[in-house]
Amino acid sequence: MIKDIMVHLDGSPEDEIRLEHGQALASARRAHLIGLFTNQLPDLTIAMPMDGGAAAIQVLTELQDQALKDGDLTAKRLTERLSSLQVAGELRRLDGTFGVLYGRVADEARCADLFITTRPYGDTKLGVWPDLVEAVLFGSGRALLLVPPGRHRQGPIQTVLVAWNSSRESARALREGLEFIEQAVRTVVLFVDPPSDTETVTEVVAHLARHGVVAEVVTSESRDRHVADVIIDEARRISADLVIMGAYGHTRLREQVFGGATRDMLTASESPILVAH
Repeated sequence: MIKDIMVHLDGSPEDEIRLEHGQALASARRAHLIGLFTNQLPDLTIAMPMDGGAAAIQVLTELQDQALKDGDLTAKRLTERLSSLQVAGELRRLDGTFGVLYGRVADEARCADLFITTRPYGDTKLGVWPDLVEAVLFGSGRALLLVPPGRHRQGPIQTVLVAWNSSRESARALREGLEFIEQAVRTVVLFVDPPSDTETVTEVVAHLARHGVVAEVVTSESRDRHVADVIIDEARRISADLVIMGAYGHTRLREQVFGGATRDMLTASESPILVAH
């Protein structure tokens, strides 16, 4: 069961969106809500000029001191906000350079049942943390709930779309998302470019049935379309409140260079996505 929910906070307007989702899930499950505030400090080793003297060191030290002071104000505001949510919770704060922060966040996430943050890619002017998302995805052993930028909580998760491709990653995501599936009103399992035999389809449906879930099955051929486009269209068709899928069946480098379903979904999905690797 989901009893510890961690929400990434960075002082940006997206904090409110993420907290909406975290509060709703924590309230429904009487779970503990952890706000994890990442306060980014300037990297003095990168910013320091080659010929930097005492004056340059002073300027950079002042920048770091200011970042810490700004972090104090943000942490105070976030603590007050968390206390108003009427769920059990706490604020944790991490100060550090970007390269240090995302590794520390992955460590923190290992003792949470679910990590909530913003979908990391796409055409947005909002601050996003793609390296942090991938660090948690690959380093925490936990599932992530990725919320599209600006997407407020729409209500309870009633319709779930499971994107299934028989991979280890999709099996992990299915297991991590099983609580959402069991509590949903409708579950649709989508097979894109399914194998010719029907055994895989039958096994997944039977597995869910043993958990008391009567799942609908949809198969679709991608043909000349991206797999992510097929998933997004199906999510739109059924008004999915949540998409569950495995992440990065191919290597990240391959997906970055050649494209892939994970990267495309993390760029364009209109629905929240629960992913696991």
